[in-house]
Amino acid sequence: MLTISILSSVAARVEIWVRDNNDMPGHLARRFQQIAVAVFHAEAETAGYDLTPVQYAALAAISANPGIDQVTLAGLIAYDRTTITGVMDRLAQKGLIERQASSRDRRARELTITPEGMKTLEGITPAVEAAQQLMVRGLSADETEDLMRLLRKAIAAGNDLSRAPLREAPEAGKAKPSSK
Repeated sequence: MLTISILSSVAARVEIWVRDNNDMPGHLARRFQQIAVAVFHAEAETAGYDLTPVQYAALAAISANPGIDQVTLAGLIAYDRTTITGVMDRLAQKGLIERQASSRDRRARELTITPEGMKTLEGITPAVEAAQQLMVRGLSADETEDLMRLLRKAIAAGNDLSRAPLREAPEAGKAKPSSK
């Protein structure tokens, strides 16, 4: 902890206790995210790909869920519903996905991965895996397992606090989860 002394106009001394950023989980999570994004970009670029972490997550989710709509995709990758359209625009411009009007909901767009998108996904995957290893390079295998377990636990406990909560894909034939 850091102590800051302030002298007020009435000459009373006020002490404020300020936590060091490195003792705050929010700060550490933000720093780890900065590192994760930098490592992802470096590995993707080295492998010859121009893809962001969010674009990769979306492409992988579309590949695993052909015909998924944008709102459901946003929930699957815990991305803000209002900005997922921009991600889809960029993937479509790169020729990696196609969007088609849904036969079930005229407002929705069904997403499918193109052959070029599948080629990109397969090609970039080794770089993504290398990036994951670099992100935890200072940890042992057991420590990495503990970190992953604790991150999943903290994320699950705080998921409902997020502007973009993680949602599971609806099972085939079942209604989509409410957007509330």
